[in-house]
Amino acid sequence: MRDIPGELAARIESGAATLCHVWIVERVDGERLGFTDHDRDLTIDEVVCRAASGWSQGAAETAERLAAGSLAVRGVLDDERIVEVDVAAGLWDRATVALWRVDWRRPDLKVLLGRGTLSRIRREGEGFTAEIEGPLAALERVVGRTYGRTCDAVLGDARCGVDPGGRGCDKRWETCVGTFANAVNFQGFPDIPGDDFLTAWPATGGRNDGGSRR
Repeated sequence: MRDIPGELAARIESGAATLCHVWIVERVDGERLGFTDHDRDLTIDEVVCRAASGWSQGAAETAERLAAGSLAVRGVLDDERIVEVDVAAGLWDRATVALWRVDWRRPDLKVLLGRGTLSRIRREGEGFTAEIEGPLAALERVVGRTYGRTCDAVLGDARCGVDPGGRGCDKRWETCVGTFANAVNFQGFPDIPGDDFLTAWPATGGRNDGGSRR
C-alpha cells in the first residue's frame, strides 16, 4: 500500500497541474542520476533530476508482449550523462529505477509509484529503448537446469569437453554418440518420457521389462 501524504493526495484527486514524474536511477557503479518530465530541473533526495532528458511518462508503457512486470521506456539520448560508451559498457544494465509522482512546487510532497531494474538499454537510431523489470519479472526466470531430451551444453565448452573441429552439433544423443563419441559428457536426458508416452498402451510381444524404450 502506498503511503501518500494527505496534501499530495488532495492535489492528485483535484487533478492539480503542478504534478510531474521523476525517475531516479542508481547504476551498478553507484552513480545516481535523476530525470523528470517537468520543464525545469528538480532536486529530489539530494539528486538533481534533469528536465528535457528524454525520459517522459508519456513514453512509458506496459506492453502485453513483454514479460510479466516489465515496462518499456522510450526516449531520446539528449542528456549528456547518457553516453553511448557507457551503454555499450553495460553501466546501465541492472540499474535500479525508482519512479516518483512529485509536486514540482513542493518537491517534498511525493509518492513512490514503483521500482524496477533496468534489464537492458539499447540504441534505436537516434533514440534508445530501455526495458525495466518489475518485481514480478523474477518469477519468470529459469533457476537451475531444465530437463529435456537434447543437450544443453555449448559445443566445445567445458561441460561438452570435445574439440568441434569445425563440426556442428544438433544437441541430439545420436549425434553426440555417433559423431563425437562423447556419450559420457552428454548434458541432456535422452530417455525422458515425451508426449507420446502419455498415449502409449500395453502391447504384446517385444521387451516389456520396464527398461528404456530407446
